[in-house]
Amino acid sequence: MAEIVIRNTNERITGDDNVREFLNNQNVLYEKWDASKLPLELQTNFQLNDEQKKQILDTYDEEIRDLAARRGYKIWDVITLSDATPNLEDLLNKFEEVHTHTEDEIRAIVGGKGIFVIKGAGDIGYFNVELEAGDVISVPENTNHFFTLMDNRKIIAVRLFIEENGWVAHPVQDPSFQS
Repeated sequence: MAEIVIRNTNERITGDDNVREFLNNQNVLYEKWDASKLPLELQTNFQLNDEQKKQILDTYDEEIRDLAARRGYKIWDVITLSDATPNLEDLLNKFEEVHTHTEDEIRAIVGGKGIFVIKGAGDIGYFNVELEAGDVISVPENTNHFFTLMDNRKIIAVRLFIEENGWVAHPVQDPSFQS
């Protein structure tokens, strides 16, 4: 279950309904997929080969196609990150810069944990969305944000894109952001 921490007040928001309401008010899509559909050996393998990634996409085919139909996504894939990932620190440095995209950034977490840090509207400031298996989030286009791993440093996620070039970030210098 996702949890939210508002960074400038340390307020923690828990419970699916509360998280969904908060994110909805920030125009951030939040949904749940059934994490138990995926065999445990795929949820906990952070060095997936292409066949295993295909198994994940096949397992969640109905959910992926539903999201794609509703929101215009054209391509999707599976990404895994862990300490076994080559150049992990370089990737995290790239991901951990505040940036925007010209399309939504959507991730369906199917294993491990991660955090999206998103700039909220008005006085909210930046907030963390701590995600685990079953959580699906879509950060709206042109919204300042970044992604990082949690302490376990392991994640498996389905990514969906409108642009066939995939993930294209536009760095943002935001003096209001404090790490």
